[in-house]
Amino acid sequence: MVRLTKIYTRGGDKGETSLGDGSRVAKHDLRVAATGTVDEANATIGLVRLHCDGDVDGILSRVQNDLFDLGADLCTPADGARGSGALRATEAQVVWLEGEIDRVNADLAPLNSFVLPGGSPAAAYLHLGRTITRRAERLVTELAASEAVSAPVIAYLNRLSDLLFVLARACNDNGAGDVLWVPGANR
Repeated sequence: MVRLTKIYTRGGDKGETSLGDGSRVAKHDLRVAATGTVDEANATIGLVRLHCDGDVDGILSRVQNDLFDLGADLCTPADGARGSGALRATEAQVVWLEGEIDRVNADLAPLNSFVLPGGSPAAAYLHLGRTITRRAERLVTELAASEAVSAPVIAYLNRLSDLLFVLARACNDNGAGDVLWVPGANR
């Protein structure tokens, strides 16, 4: 368990931060950027939760906790001092996302066009979270090209963006309130 007794440490005042294994890296290190972008997605989901309740809020509550697991996984290199025994994302978390995507999507109106971000406030924030999640996924896959990253982290982010998309449609009256792209409409 994490215990925070002091919020500032001055340890990062020279542009470095500690990873989960205690090693020090630059704050612009790709692992730090990926972890920070996962945190940004989580913060956006927190905004979404201000605009929804019930089933959607319950799903997002679990996602927020899972994203902290992903952050813990990402910030602790597998080959680092504390790599073995570190908290890691699991395939079960990915499978749960897939089940939620399928369940929510089953009630949505079929799509005949791409969906523009918008509609309800919750849907707009979900689309923002989706795009931030995609950015996190790009950073994590870039990191994975040069360092070990657990496969469930990449899969989770890939599925999460899909879940946020279907939840946005659910928050737009199950798709009836979606804002659809009209190709060439403003020529």
